[in-house]
Amino acid sequence: MDANPTLSAVFSSLHRADDLPLHINRQPDITSAELPALLAGAPIAIVDHTFLPTAIARECQGLKHVVFLGTGARSYMDVEELATLGISVHTIKGYGDTAVAECAFSLMWAAAKGFALMDRGMRAGQWLRTEAVQLTGKTLGLVGFGGIAEELARLATGAGMKVIAWNRSPKQHAGVEFVDIDELLARSDVVSLHLLLNDETRGFLSRERIAAMRDGAILVNTARGALTDEDALVDALRAGKLRAAGLDVFVTEPLPADHPLTTLPNVTLSAHSAFRTPEANANLGEAALAHCRRIVAQNT
Repeated sequence: MDANPTLSAVFSSLHRADDLPLHINRQPDITSAELPALLAGAPIAIVDHTFLPTAIARECQGLKHVVFLGTGARSYMDVEELATLGISVHTIKGYGDTAVAECAFSLMWAAAKGFALMDRGMRAGQWLRTEAVQLTGKTLGLVGFGGIAEELARLATGAGMKVIAWNRSPKQHAGVEFVDIDELLARSDVVSLHLLLNDETRGFLSRERIAAMRDGAILVNTARGALTDEDALVDALRAGKLRAAGLDVFVTEPLPADHPLTTLPNVTLSAHSAFRTPEANANLGEAALAHCRRIVAQNT
């Protein structure tokens, strides 16, 4: 219902003749208020990034299923409230693990080397040189250990880093040392967040946990902005408690032009784009249509 040109092409190419009819709305900036008229009785809505408030969903006659293109549906809709309306929400995991891990890896290196600061300075005619961090031999701490974190561990180990991790349920993985969260924050030169956002994890990286991080550490977040206390993060970056941050996600998206994070020299920003590669898009489209086919099969 909110396809950009890339997703339009992906879904058009993957849609089969024996599938349900597929309408692709090629208006990625559609508003929530326009959704009831757009869906017009459709039983399944495929959602990329548009908010679906419960009050709007109530107006979408015939809507029974929402297939969300990713794992973070709760950032865009109240899953439990939709369930009370008879609307099931389906999410997609694993489609972009490599893509997101590569983004986290890139943000880590860019933050450590000060590339964003130097790039901005040189474009303004300034010959800036930053003192970089050598990451070989440093410790990367992964908060949450699913498919993305596993891929990032592979990349970091190959680059000569030591990898430690904390996960809410016990796990084991070759080459990764699992520790409690306090030890991870105290030991890690780089902390990378890989948690799903829910009521338990919202604000997980609190002001107290940021204070417990190693002085001069780097924070990378490609998961969800609301996992952090954003005000506390800004304060830590300003004070030098944290050396730098590489961020792909934010509490408010798009990131407001006057947001404090846009003014800090030690922050590298990307526009929630970690998962956007041709390979991940193809995986995502196929997984979404597979969800739709299962829904049809279960209701025929």
